[in-house]
Amino acid sequence: MSNHFTGLSLGPPLGDQRLDLCDLYAFTAPGDPGRTAIILNANPPADALHPDAVYRLNIDNDGDYLTDIAFSWVFSPPAADGSQTYSVFMATGEQARKPEPTGNKIVSDAAVSFGPQANVVTSGDYQVAAGSRSDAFFFDNDGITNLFDTSGKRNFTAPHLGGKSPWTGVDSNLTANVFSMAIEAPTADLAPQPELHIWGRCSLRRDGKLIHADRAGHPSMSSFFNTNDTKEDYNASEPVNDRDTWTDQFVHLLGHTGGYSREEAIAAIDEHGLLPDVLHFDPSKPAAYPNGRTFVEDVINIRVALLTKNEAPPTGLRPHTDTLDRFPYLGNPHPATTRA
Repeated sequence: MSNHFTGLSLGPPLGDQRLDLCDLYAFTAPGDPGRTAIILNANPPADALHPDAVYRLNIDNDGDYLTDIAFSWVFSPPAADGSQTYSVFMATGEQARKPEPTGNKIVSDAAVSFGPQANVVTSGDYQVAAGSRSDAFFFDNDGITNLFDTSGKRNFTAPHLGGKSPWTGVDSNLTANVFSMAIEAPTADLAPQPELHIWGRCSLRRDGKLIHADRAGHPSMSSFFNTNDTKEDYNASEPVNDRDTWTDQFVHLLGHTGGYSREEAIAAIDEHGLLPDVLHFDPSKPAAYPNGRTFVEDVINIRVALLTKNEAPPTGLRPHTDTLDRFPYLGNPHPATTRA
Protein backbone atom coordinates (compact mmCIF):
# COMPACT_ATOMS: atom_id res chain seq x y z
CA MET A 1 0.00 0.00 0.00
CA SER A 2 3.06 2.23 -0.24
CA ASN A 3 2.92 2.91 3.47
CA HIS A 4 6.66 3.49 3.69
CA PHE A 5 6.20 6.89 5.26
CA THR A 6 3.65 5.86 7.87
CA GLY A 7 6.52 5.69 10.32
CA LEU A 8 6.89 9.43 9.80
CA SER A 9 3.25 10.33 9.65
CA LEU A 10 1.15 7.71 11.35
CA GLY A 11 3.43 5.18 12.98
CA PRO A 12 3.21 1.42 12.37
CA PRO A 13 0.03 -0.49 13.25
CA LEU A 14 -0.25 -1.14 16.98
CA GLY A 15 3.26 0.33 17.29
CA ASP A 16 4.88 -2.73 15.67
CA GLN A 17 6.65 -2.49 12.30
CA ARG A 18 6.27 -6.23 11.79
CA LEU A 19 2.54 -5.63 11.31
CA ASP A 20 3.01 -2.81 8.78
CA LEU A 21 1.78 -3.71 5.29
CA CYS A 22 3.55 -1.72 2.57
CA ASP A 23 2.67 -2.57 -1.03
CA LEU A 24 0.41 -4.89 -2.99
CA TYR A 25 1.13 -5.94 -6.58
CA ALA A 26 -0.80 -8.07 -9.08
CA PHE A 27 0.16 -8.79 -12.67
CA THR A 28 0.28 -11.51 -15.31
CA ALA A 29 3.41 -13.65 -15.03
CA PRO A 30 5.97 -12.60 -17.66
CA GLY A 31 5.98 -15.06 -20.54
CA ASP A 32 2.94 -16.99 -19.29
CA PRO A 33 -0.44 -15.31 -19.89
CA GLY A 34 -2.19 -18.11 -18.01
CA ARG A 35 -0.63 -17.31 -14.64
CA THR A 36 -1.08 -14.47 -12.17
CA ALA A 37 1.49 -13.22 -9.67
CA ILE A 38 0.42 -11.47 -6.46
CA ILE A 39 2.88 -9.94 -4.00
CA LEU A 40 2.18 -8.53 -0.54
CA ASN A 41 5.01 -6.64 1.15
CA ALA A 42 5.32 -5.84 4.85
CA ASN A 43 7.74 -4.69 7.52
CA PRO A 44 10.06 -2.10 5.90
CA PRO A 45 13.06 -3.20 8.03
CA ALA A 46 12.69 -6.64 6.32
CA ASP A 47 13.17 -8.48 9.61
CA ALA A 48 11.32 -11.60 10.74
CA LEU A 49 7.54 -11.26 10.77
CA HIS A 50 5.33 -11.55 13.85
CA PRO A 51 4.77 -15.16 14.98
CA ASP A 52 1.35 -14.29 16.44
CA ALA A 53 0.07 -12.65 13.26
CA VAL A 54 -1.71 -13.88 10.15
CA TYR A 55 -0.72 -12.22 6.87
CA ARG A 56 -3.35 -12.75 4.22
CA LEU A 57 -4.14 -12.14 0.57
CA ASN A 58 -7.91 -11.86 0.09
CA ILE A 59 -9.40 -12.30 -3.38
CA ASP A 60 -12.96 -11.52 -4.42
CA ASN A 61 -13.68 -12.94 -7.86
CA ASP A 62 -17.43 -12.28 -8.25
CA GLY A 63 -17.74 -8.58 -7.47
CA ASP A 64 -19.40 -8.62 -4.03
CA TYR A 65 -16.23 -7.54 -2.17
CA LEU A 66 -16.36 -10.61 0.06
CA THR A 67 -13.42 -12.99 0.14
CA ASP A 68 -13.73 -15.99 -2.19
CA ILE A 69 -10.10 -17.15 -2.01
CA ALA A 70 -7.64 -16.51 0.82
CA PHE A 71 -3.93 -17.26 1.02
CA SER A 72 -2.71 -17.00 4.63
CA TRP A 73 0.92 -16.89 5.74
CA VAL A 74 1.84 -17.78 9.33
CA PHE A 75 5.37 -17.62 10.74
CA SER A 76 7.29 -19.44 13.44
CA PRO A 77 9.04 -17.58 16.27
CA PRO A 78 12.54 -16.61 15.08
CA ALA A 79 15.26 -19.02 16.17
CA ALA A 80 18.34 -17.90 18.09
CA ASP A 81 20.22 -17.41 14.82
CA GLY A 82 17.41 -15.26 13.39
CA SER A 83 16.06 -17.92 11.03
CA GLN A 84 12.32 -18.38 10.63
CA THR A 85 9.91 -20.73 8.88
CA TYR A 86 6.45 -20.20 7.44
CA SER A 87 3.38 -22.10 6.28
CA VAL A 88 0.71 -21.04 3.79
CA PHE A 89 -2.97 -22.01 3.82
CA MET A 90 -5.39 -21.69 0.91
CA ALA A 91 -9.11 -21.39 1.70
CA THR A 92 -12.09 -20.92 -0.60
CA GLY A 93 -15.76 -19.97 -0.27
CA GLU A 94 -17.20 -19.41 3.19
CA GLN A 95 -14.06 -20.83 4.78
CA ALA A 96 -12.04 -18.01 3.18
CA ARG A 97 -14.08 -15.42 5.10
CA LYS A 98 -12.95 -16.67 8.50
CA PRO A 99 -10.03 -14.70 9.98
CA GLU A 100 -8.15 -17.82 11.04
CA PRO A 101 -5.64 -19.46 8.66
CA THR A 102 -7.89 -22.23 7.38
CA GLY A 103 -8.16 -24.44 4.31
CA ASN A 104 -5.52 -26.60 2.67
CA LYS A 105 -1.93 -26.17 3.83
CA ILE A 106 -0.08 -25.69 0.55
CA VAL A 107 3.29 -24.87 2.17
CA SER A 108 4.49 -26.37 5.43
CA ASP A 109 7.42 -25.06 7.51
CA ALA A 110 9.40 -23.64 4.60
CA ALA A 111 12.47 -21.54 5.27
CA VAL A 112 12.13 -17.77 5.14
CA SER A 113 14.91 -16.36 2.94
CA PHE A 114 16.97 -13.61 4.54
CA GLY A 115 20.00 -14.22 2.35
CA PRO A 116 20.68 -13.03 -1.19
CA GLN A 117 18.74 -15.80 -2.94
CA ALA A 118 15.00 -16.39 -2.61
CA ASN A 119 13.78 -19.77 -1.39
CA VAL A 120 11.10 -20.59 -3.99
CA VAL A 121 8.68 -23.35 -2.97
CA THR A 122 6.68 -25.24 -5.60
CA SER A 123 3.36 -26.67 -4.44
CA GLY A 124 1.45 -28.31 -7.28
CA ASP A 125 0.73 -25.51 -9.79
CA TYR A 126 1.67 -22.79 -7.28
CA GLN A 127 4.94 -21.05 -6.57
CA VAL A 128 5.39 -19.41 -3.17
CA ALA A 129 8.13 -17.40 -1.46
CA ALA A 130 8.62 -15.34 1.69
CA GLY A 131 11.54 -13.29 2.88
CA SER A 132 13.70 -10.21 2.46
CA ARG A 133 13.74 -8.67 -1.03
CA SER A 134 14.75 -5.41 -2.64
CA ASP A 135 11.89 -2.93 -2.38
CA ALA A 136 10.54 -1.81 -5.77
CA PHE A 137 8.57 1.14 -4.41
CA PHE A 138 10.15 4.47 -5.38
CA PHE A 139 9.32 7.83 -3.82
CA ASP A 140 10.78 11.20 -2.88
CA ASN A 141 10.19 11.49 0.86
CA ASP A 142 11.70 14.97 1.16
CA GLY A 143 9.57 16.09 -1.75
CA ILE A 144 6.44 14.87 0.01
CA THR A 145 7.55 16.83 3.09
CA ASN A 146 8.05 19.91 0.92
CA LEU A 147 4.63 19.55 -0.70
CA PHE A 148 2.65 18.72 2.41
CA ASP A 149 3.09 19.78 6.00
CA THR A 150 4.33 16.60 7.69
CA SER A 151 5.94 18.28 10.67
CA GLY A 152 4.41 17.72 14.07
CA LYS A 153 0.88 16.36 13.83
CA ARG A 154 0.34 14.79 10.45
CA ASN A 155 -1.54 16.99 7.98
CA PHE A 156 -1.82 16.30 4.27
CA THR A 157 -4.54 18.92 3.82
CA ALA A 158 -2.39 21.92 2.86
CA PRO A 159 -0.26 21.33 -0.26
CA HIS A 160 2.41 23.98 -0.78
CA LEU A 161 1.89 24.69 -4.46
CA GLY A 162 3.98 27.40 -6.05
CA GLY A 163 6.41 28.15 -8.82
CA LYS A 164 9.17 25.93 -7.45
CA SER A 165 8.85 22.15 -7.72
CA PRO A 166 8.68 20.43 -4.32
CA TRP A 167 10.51 17.36 -5.62
CA THR A 168 14.19 16.79 -4.91
CA GLY A 169 14.74 14.12 -7.56
CA VAL A 170 16.15 11.78 -4.91
CA ASP A 171 14.62 8.31 -4.54
CA SER A 172 14.41 7.73 -0.79
CA ASN A 173 13.94 3.99 -1.31
CA LEU A 174 16.72 3.22 -3.79
CA THR A 175 18.57 0.77 -1.52
CA ALA A 176 15.72 -0.29 0.75
CA ASN A 177 14.59 -3.82 1.49
CA VAL A 178 11.19 -5.13 2.48
CA PHE A 179 9.72 -8.41 3.68
CA SER A 180 7.86 -9.94 0.73
CA MET A 181 5.23 -12.67 0.47
CA ALA A 182 4.67 -13.78 -3.11
CA ILE A 183 2.50 -16.34 -4.84
CA GLU A 184 2.04 -17.26 -8.50
CA ALA A 185 -1.01 -19.32 -9.50
CA PRO A 186 -2.91 -20.42 -12.58
CA THR A 187 -5.27 -17.57 -13.36
CA ALA A 188 -8.07 -20.07 -13.98
CA ASP A 189 -7.83 -21.17 -10.33
CA LEU A 190 -8.56 -17.59 -9.26
CA ALA A 191 -11.67 -17.53 -11.51
CA PRO A 192 -11.92 -13.82 -12.35
CA GLN A 193 -15.39 -12.68 -13.53
CA PRO A 194 -13.72 -10.78 -15.23
CA GLU A 195 -11.97 -8.81 -12.47
CA LEU A 196 -10.23 -9.85 -9.31
CA HIS A 197 -10.52 -7.59 -6.27
CA ILE A 198 -7.47 -8.12 -4.08
CA TRP A 199 -6.53 -6.78 -0.66
CA GLY A 200 -3.96 -7.67 1.96
CA ARG A 201 -4.70 -8.10 5.63
CA CYS A 202 -2.53 -8.41 8.72
CA SER A 203 -4.24 -9.68 11.89
CA LEU A 204 -2.68 -10.13 15.33
CA ARG A 205 -3.73 -12.71 17.90
CA ARG A 206 -4.58 -11.17 21.26
CA ASP A 207 -6.35 -12.94 24.10
CA GLY A 208 -7.16 -15.83 21.79
CA LYS A 209 -8.74 -13.65 19.10
CA LEU A 210 -7.45 -12.19 15.86
CA ILE A 211 -7.72 -8.42 15.61
CA HIS A 212 -7.19 -6.71 12.27
CA ALA A 213 -4.08 -4.53 12.50
CA ASP A 214 -3.55 -3.37 8.91
CA ARG A 215 -4.79 -3.76 5.36
CA ALA A 216 -3.51 -3.01 1.88
CA GLY A 217 -5.37 -2.31 -1.36
CA HIS A 218 -4.69 0.78 -3.45
CA PRO A 219 -1.18 2.20 -3.00
CA SER A 220 -0.68 5.12 -0.61
CA MET A 221 -4.24 5.13 0.66
CA SER A 222 -3.68 5.01 4.41
CA SER A 223 -0.71 7.38 4.26
CA PHE A 224 -2.66 10.15 2.56
CA PHE A 225 -6.30 9.59 3.48
CA ASN A 226 -6.10 8.55 7.13
CA THR A 227 -5.46 10.50 10.31
CA ASN A 228 -4.15 9.41 13.67
CA ASP A 229 -7.75 9.31 14.87
CA THR A 230 -9.07 7.09 12.07
CA LYS A 231 -6.24 4.77 11.09
CA GLU A 232 -7.07 1.93 13.50
CA ASP A 233 -10.73 1.89 12.53
CA TYR A 234 -9.82 2.04 8.85
CA ASN A 235 -7.31 -0.80 9.13
CA ALA A 236 -9.82 -2.95 11.02
CA SER A 237 -12.70 -2.33 8.63
CA GLU A 238 -13.76 -4.47 5.67
CA PRO A 239 -13.80 -3.32 2.03
CA VAL A 240 -17.46 -4.22 1.61
CA ASN A 241 -18.29 -1.39 4.06
CA ASP A 242 -15.87 1.21 2.69
CA ARG A 243 -18.32 3.27 0.65
CA ASP A 244 -20.67 3.82 3.56
CA THR A 245 -17.96 4.33 6.17
CA TRP A 246 -15.23 6.37 4.49
CA THR A 247 -16.72 8.39 1.63
CA ASP A 248 -17.30 11.51 3.73
CA GLN A 249 -13.74 11.50 5.07
CA PHE A 250 -12.28 11.14 1.58
CA VAL A 251 -14.53 13.91 0.26
CA HIS A 252 -13.46 16.20 3.10
CA LEU A 253 -9.76 15.59 2.43
CA LEU A 254 -10.06 16.18 -1.33
CA GLY A 255 -11.88 19.42 -0.63
CA HIS A 256 -8.85 20.66 1.33
CA THR A 257 -6.08 19.35 -0.92
CA GLY A 258 -7.60 20.06 -4.34
CA GLY A 259 -10.56 22.36 -3.81
CA TYR A 260 -12.98 19.65 -4.91
CA SER A 261 -16.70 20.13 -4.46
CA ARG A 262 -18.50 17.15 -2.95
CA GLU A 263 -19.77 16.11 -6.36
CA GLU A 264 -16.32 16.45 -7.93
CA ALA A 265 -14.70 14.49 -5.09
CA ILE A 266 -17.16 11.59 -5.37
CA ALA A 267 -16.68 11.53 -9.15
CA ALA A 268 -12.88 11.41 -8.69
CA ILE A 269 -13.13 8.65 -6.08
CA ASP A 270 -15.29 6.64 -8.47
CA GLU A 271 -13.07 7.32 -11.48
CA HIS A 272 -10.04 6.03 -9.59
CA GLY A 273 -12.01 3.17 -8.01
CA LEU A 274 -10.69 4.06 -4.56
CA LEU A 275 -13.65 2.84 -2.52
CA PRO A 276 -13.86 0.00 -1.74
CA ASP A 277 -10.11 0.05 -1.11
CA VAL A 278 -9.11 -3.01 -3.12
CA LEU A 279 -6.72 -3.53 -6.01
CA HIS A 280 -8.66 -4.23 -9.21
CA PHE A 281 -7.10 -6.63 -11.72
CA ASP A 282 -8.61 -7.90 -14.95
CA PRO A 283 -6.07 -10.50 -16.17
CA SER A 284 -7.41 -10.29 -19.73
CA LYS A 285 -5.97 -6.75 -19.97
CA PRO A 286 -2.38 -5.53 -19.62
CA ALA A 287 -1.37 -5.00 -16.00
CA ALA A 288 -0.65 -1.35 -15.17
CA TYR A 289 -2.10 0.47 -12.18
CA PRO A 290 -5.03 0.88 -11.65
CA ASN A 291 -5.50 -2.46 -13.45
CA GLY A 292 -3.39 -4.49 -11.07
CA ARG A 293 -0.01 -3.00 -10.31
CA THR A 294 3.51 -3.62 -11.58
CA PHE A 295 6.83 -2.21 -10.40
CA VAL A 296 7.06 0.67 -12.89
CA GLU A 297 4.05 2.89 -12.16
CA ASP A 298 4.81 6.08 -10.24
CA VAL A 299 1.95 5.67 -7.77
CA ILE A 300 2.96 8.74 -5.75
CA ASN A 301 2.65 10.79 -8.93
CA ILE A 302 -0.82 9.35 -9.49
CA ARG A 303 -1.96 9.91 -5.92
CA VAL A 304 -0.58 13.45 -5.59
CA ALA A 305 -2.14 14.40 -8.92
CA LEU A 306 -5.50 13.25 -7.57
CA LEU A 307 -5.07 15.08 -4.28
CA THR A 308 -4.11 18.39 -5.90
CA LYS A 309 -6.45 18.16 -8.90
CA ASN A 310 -3.43 17.83 -11.23
CA GLU A 311 -1.72 21.00 -9.99
CA ALA A 312 1.41 19.34 -8.57
CA PRO A 313 4.25 18.65 -11.04
CA PRO A 314 5.40 15.05 -11.70
CA THR A 315 8.03 13.58 -9.40
CA GLY A 316 10.47 12.77 -12.20
CA LEU A 317 11.63 9.54 -10.54
CA ARG A 318 12.37 6.34 -12.43
CA PRO A 319 11.51 2.74 -11.50
CA HIS A 320 14.12 0.56 -9.88
CA THR A 321 16.20 -1.56 -12.24
CA ASP A 322 16.92 -4.60 -10.06
CA THR A 323 13.56 -6.36 -10.40
CA LEU A 324 13.53 -9.84 -11.93
CA ASP A 325 11.67 -11.40 -14.87
CA ARG A 326 11.12 -14.59 -12.85
CA PHE A 327 9.43 -15.48 -9.59
CA PRO A 328 9.50 -13.95 -6.97
CA TYR A 329 10.14 -10.88 -9.21
CA LEU A 330 11.46 -8.48 -6.58
CA GLY A 331 15.24 -8.18 -6.71
CA ASN A 332 17.70 -9.75 -4.32
CA PRO A 333 17.94 -7.81 -1.03
CA HIS A 334 20.52 -5.06 -0.67
CA PRO A 335 23.58 -6.06 1.37
CA ALA A 336 23.03 -3.60 4.22
CA THR A 337 20.35 -5.83 5.74
CA THR A 338 21.15 -9.14 4.07
CA ARG A 339 22.09 -11.99 6.33
CA ALA A 340 22.80 -15.65 5.72
